[in-house]
Amino acid sequence: MYELIQAAPRTYYIQCPAKMGLWVPDGQHAVLIDSGGDKDAGRKVQKILEAQGWELSCILNTHANADHNGGNALLQQRLHVPAYAPGIDAAITSHPILEPAFLYGGYPPKPLRNKFLLAQKSDCLPLTEENLPAGLSMLPLPGHFFDMCGFRTDDDVWFLADCLTSEAVIEKYHVQFLYDVAGYLETLDKVCTLEGRLFIPAHADAVADIRPLAEVNRAKVQEILGVVLALCREPIGFEDLLQKVFTHYHLTMDFSQYVLVGSTVRSYLAYLLDQGAVTASYTDSRLLWQAV
Repeated sequence: MYELIQAAPRTYYIQCPAKMGLWVPDGQHAVLIDSGGDKDAGRKVQKILEAQGWELSCILNTHANADHNGGNALLQQRLHVPAYAPGIDAAITSHPILEPAFLYGGYPPKPLRNKFLLAQKSDCLPLTEENLPAGLSMLPLPGHFFDMCGFRTDDDVWFLADCLTSEAVIEKYHVQFLYDVAGYLETLDKVCTLEGRLFIPAHADAVADIRPLAEVNRAKVQEILGVVLALCREPIGFEDLLQKVFTHYHLTMDFSQYVLVGSTVRSYLAYLLDQGAVTASYTDSRLLWQAV
């Protein structure tokens, strides 16, 4: 684990639970794409940099999930480098309590204040085209999180963050976290048009052709939409609907899964409501969802 793999002459990635990228345009100065889930990941990145004789220039976070920015704090403390993230995700990276608070819908209790949902605070600036390092281009990839983006290196390698999940993980967990279903479907359309040497999703194998995996992810989203609609044939409250989703997919409930899957099911309901496929009504002080 945490194996450095060369993807192209100046582009590398670190094989780990949430793949990290390294852009080394001059053989000496490295740009890190994402930093892993915690300070241990940060230490391992530093060891890789030292072993290669590379100096870290900056950190680019694709988005503000804790498994992608959790190594920021240690690397900044030790190497004094700036970090950047797109849009709202820069604010969440700087104020990481916002991630579990958003998922829970209030102040997060202790079971949600863990390293998987709450990264250590780091100083993060908004990423723009003006401060993007030379040799990199950024591509908005909405859907999974607020302003998530991917990066392309001049070596023609794409880092696609969390816009795609491996087929094995999909078949095991089924309901992958989504913030914006409509945005996600548009992102899948966009990804299918990309050309490149290699595509590196954070949670799937690097591949030369990304389209088959994109279609697997799209099919699962469409399946879940159908499941949610079927469960809403009769008026149903959210907690009852969530319980039925867990039962349907044989998922195990704990606090983290409650908020991650729960937030995602709310996003599916929002999409279906915006599409006119479900209605929301109020009976006996309960919000009830029903398929049209």
